[in-house]
Amino acid sequence: MSLKIEHLVKVYGSQSAVNDISFEARQGEIVGFLGPNGAGKSTTMKIATCYLTATSGKVEVCGYDVEHSAMDVRKNIGYLPEHNPLYLEMYVKEFLEFIGGLYQLKGANLNKRIADVIELVGLSLEQKKKIGQLSKGYRQRVGLAQALIHDPKVLILDEPTTGLDPNQLAEIRAVIKNIGKEKTVVFSTHIMQEVEAICDRVVIINHGKIVNDTPLSSLKQSGKTLEEVFRSLTN
Repeated sequence: MSLKIEHLVKVYGSQSAVNDISFEARQGEIVGFLGPNGAGKSTTMKIATCYLTATSGKVEVCGYDVEHSAMDVRKNIGYLPEHNPLYLEMYVKEFLEFIGGLYQLKGANLNKRIADVIELVGLSLEQKKKIGQLSKGYRQRVGLAQALIHDPKVLILDEPTTGLDPNQLAEIRAVIKNIGKEKTVVFSTHIMQEVEAICDRVVIINHGKIVNDTPLSSLKQSGKTLEEVFRSLTN
């Protein structure tokens, strides 16, 4: 199992941000983590990527426990947070060289990975530009490239399409769909159309609890729309 979350709890003071949730994601599966703003999506993702510690419960990435084997988890996971952290004065290729170096990639191996991710996310014509010169859609592609530079098995994307125009949305969706053919992809969103467009499965979270975990194919066979299910569970 690429990502396994069991009875995860995160409490801030008297507030329970994540309340005993469990779900799994497999290789070659794109899972939409759907919920209203403040439902607990980002908190769950930050725990899975070793940025936050859980109050209780367990998270494993490729068999490694996030609490006890954080370095092994980081080697196997790529993360694009909601607020894409980019150095705007750096050139695209220069930035990817920098990020690759953090993962101890060097020489021909690093150059090959840079070339591969630039092609994968569609940055070939932009690679010699400064990041600050790029549109938001292309900056998101740079964020995806940095998350992929070390060839992780699991990709965690937190609201990756926020603020994009319709053309940029379609382009980023296509990139994520392509990536999901080989890797495990979990991405959070509060936009139902995003899930319907690219996901194999939807996990709905509300007030820190998982309220639904359904393959999109089963949902379509039931005759219910994702919007109907979502609104019935989150109102």
